[in-house]
Amino acid sequence: MDGNTSLYDISLVKSKLISQALKEIFSALKERGYNPINQIVGYLISGDPGYISNYKDCRNKILEFERAEIMAIILEDYLNSKCDA
Repeated sequence: MDGNTSLYDISLVKSKLISQALKEIFSALKERGYNPINQIVGYLISGDPGYISNYKDCRNKILEFERAEIMAIILEDYLNSKCDA
């Protein structure tokens, strides 16, 4: 230990957790033969977790986060990629 205090931005940590979970869910749903975009959008719009398969614990992963938080991260990532171009 060097004695320095590390500061963590909780919102940045949560953003990374949500992004990683979405990547894992997308991959697993695709592997299972689903259209992951349709499934995730269906869940985000309706709030019905039945849109997300239990395969590879996807449903539990997505339910760890508020739908509004997920949508905010997706929108932020999209806008950042378009505005930085």
